[in-house]
Amino acid sequence: MSTPATDPLGDPLDDPLARERTHLASSRSALRAMREDVESLDIKDVTANWVNAEVLARQIDERIKALADLSDTPLFFGRLNYLHAPGAEQAEGAEGEQFYIGRRHVHDGDGDPMVIDWRAPVSQPFYRASKKDPQDISLRRRFGYTGGDLTAYEDEHLMDPAEAAATSKLLQQEIERPRVGPMRDIVATIQPEQDEIVRSGLGGTVCVQGGPGTGKTAVGLHRVAYLLYAHRERLARTGTLVIGPNKSFLHYIEQVLPALGELTVRQGTVDDLVAHVEVRGTDEAPAAVVKGDARMAEVLRRAVYSHVSIPTEPVMVVRGSRRWRVPAYELEAIVRELLDRDIRYGAAREALPQRIAHAVLVQMERSGEAPDDRVQDAVARNAAVKAAVKAVWPPVEPEKLVLRLLTDADFLAVHADGILDEDEQKTILWPKPVRSVKAAKWAAADAVLIDEATDIVQRTHSLGHVVLDEAQDLSPMQYRAVGRRCTTGSATVLGDLAQGTTPWATRSWDEALAHLGKSEGVIEELTAGFRVPTDVITYASRLLPHIAPGLTPVASVRENPGFFDLRETAGTAQVVAACEELLRNEGSTGLIAADARVPELAEALTAAGIGYIDPGEETTVDTRLTLVPASLAKGLEYDYVVLDEPQAVVDGEPDERTGLRRLYVALTRAVSGLIVTHTAPLPAQLA
Repeated sequence: MSTPATDPLGDPLDDPLARERTHLASSRSALRAMREDVESLDIKDVTANWVNAEVLARQIDERIKALADLSDTPLFFGRLNYLHAPGAEQAEGAEGEQFYIGRRHVHDGDGDPMVIDWRAPVSQPFYRASKKDPQDISLRRRFGYTGGDLTAYEDEHLMDPAEAAATSKLLQQEIERPRVGPMRDIVATIQPEQDEIVRSGLGGTVCVQGGPGTGKTAVGLHRVAYLLYAHRERLARTGTLVIGPNKSFLHYIEQVLPALGELTVRQGTVDDLVAHVEVRGTDEAPAAVVKGDARMAEVLRRAVYSHVSIPTEPVMVVRGSRRWRVPAYELEAIVRELLDRDIRYGAAREALPQRIAHAVLVQMERSGEAPDDRVQDAVARNAAVKAAVKAVWPPVEPEKLVLRLLTDADFLAVHADGILDEDEQKTILWPKPVRSVKAAKWAAADAVLIDEATDIVQRTHSLGHVVLDEAQDLSPMQYRAVGRRCTTGSATVLGDLAQGTTPWATRSWDEALAHLGKSEGVIEELTAGFRVPTDVITYASRLLPHIAPGLTPVASVRENPGFFDLRETAGTAQVVAACEELLRNEGSTGLIAADARVPELAEALTAAGIGYIDPGEETTVDTRLTLVPASLAKGLEYDYVVLDEPQAVVDGEPDERTGLRRLYVALTRAVSGLIVTHTAPLPAQLA
C-alpha cells in the first residue's frame, strides 16, 4: 500500500495526480454535456396527447436533476485496473482495462464510459477484492478530495501481498472525517460485509442487526439505490419506500439518495402510513402494549366478520312478468362459501350480488332463456338483491368499528373472548363514551388498529421494496402495518435490539420478521464499528449485559481512539462550558439530555449566548450545536457530544431496562469525542 500522494505546489505534466485531475475535469465536462443533451430534447412532436407529454416532461425533468454535478462532491472516488478485460477469458497476454468508479455513470460524446456507476457489476471488486481474492484486479486506487478538488491518491497493488495487507489511510480519513449537516452517502467507504448486503437481490428480505456506528442505515439506503439501478423498470412500477422513526431522522437522511441520483423514493414514518385519523391523544404504556400486540389482529378480524349474518329469508327477483326465487338455503351456501374462501370482507361483499345474480341466471337458463353478462349485472343491481346484500353483508367502516371496540365493553368482550383477558380488555377501554369518530382523541396505536381493520375490509396496496429503519422499536401490529405495504415485494429491516426504547420493543428478529410476514428473511449482523470511537463504544458496551444479553458488542475499527471524558459537575454552567470546549473543534456538536432537562439547558445556552438548533435542522457555520432530547437521539450522530446526567436519561423512561437502552443510544451518538457530565451518581450498570 503506497502512502497518499499529494501535489500542493503544481501539476507537472508527468505527475499521475495531474493526469487524474485532468480526467476529473474531462468527466465533469462530459456530465455537463449529458445534462445539456437532455435539456435540449424537444418532445412536442413525439407525444400522442397531453397526458403522455406531461409524463415524458416529468421523466425528463427527473433525469436533468439526476445529472446535476455537485461541485463539492467527488464525481469519482476510485479506480480499478483489471488484469484482463472483464467478462473475457483470462488468456495469457490479454489486455486489461481501467475503470473510474463514481456515484453515477458518465460517458463521453462517443458513448465510451468515463466514470462507472458504483452499482455496476464491474465496480464490485472495488469493494470486494482483497489479498486473498484479488478478483483479477492488479491495482485499486483511492482518491482523496478537499471539497470537490482532487488532492491525493493512494494505490493498492492487490497482487503484492505486502501492500494488500496494509490499511488504507485515505479510507480511514474518509470514515473519520468530521460531519456537519445531514447524513451523506458512503459509496467511497463501503466495506465487503456491507457490500454483500447492499447487492443482495430484490426478491429476498434482509434484516440487518447492527450496533452503533456499524453503518446499517447507510447500508439500507445504498441497498435501495442499488436495487433501483438493477431493477429500475420493475421498481418504477411498484414503488419504493423508506420508513424512519420520526421526522427529524428522515430529515437527517433525506439527502443520501438524491446525492446518488435517486429522486423517486418516498420517505415517511409508520404514523404516516396509518394516518386514517388525526392523532390527538396518547396512551399509557400498558394500553399501548396491548393495542400493539399481534393478538389484536384476530380481535379485529372477528369484529369485522361479526357483521355477516346467515340468510333466513329467500330473495325474490322480479324481471318483467317473471319472478325468480333464490331460496334461503341456497343463499346460505353462497355466504358460507365466501366466508370459507377467506377473502377480504369488502371483496366478498362485492362478489355476493354477482353470486346471487348467477343463481338467478341458472334458473333462467333452465326455463329456456339465454341470458348474457348484461342480464347478470342487471340482476345484481336489482333492488331486492341489493337489500339482501345490505342485510346479510353490510358495509363496515374501520374507524367506527375500532371506536366501538374501544368504547363498548360488551362488544369488545364478545370478540376478545379467549384472546385478551379481562384486565387487558379493561386496559384498552376508554373511560368515557365518544360521540363520533371525529370527536375521538385517537392515540398512535389506535391508528394502527384502524389500518389493520381497513386491510381486513380492503387489501392494502403493496410496494416493490420497503426499507424499515430503527425497526427494533416497532410493535407487532406496526410490523403488520409495514408488512402490508410489501406483501408482493421485499423489505430491508434495519435495527439494533440493544437500542429498543419502547415497552413493546422487539425481542428477536425472527419474531419481527414473522409479524412482518417475511419469515423467510435472512438475518445479517454488522459488528465492525466505523463511526463510534473505541473508548466511547467500550464504555457504552458496559450496558449490554443488562439491556441485550448475548448480543455481540461492536468492535471499533477506527485508528483514532477518540476523546472520552467523565466529569462530575456542580450545575448547568459546567455543561455549557463543555459545549463551548467542543465547539472549538471542527464539526458538529450535540448536547443530549433527558427530555425533562432540555428547557433548563436551553435557557442556560441562551444566557451564555450560544446558539443552537433542534434535531433534524441543518447546522450552519455560526450554529453547530444541536440540543437533543434523549427521546429523539436515535439514528442521529454528531462529531462531538456532551451527554448530560445519564441517570436522568434512565429515570425518564417507564422502566429501568428501557431507560438503560435509551442511555445506550445517547452514549453512542459521538463520532470523535464524548464528554459525560453528571451531578447525580452514574447508573450502577456503568461502574
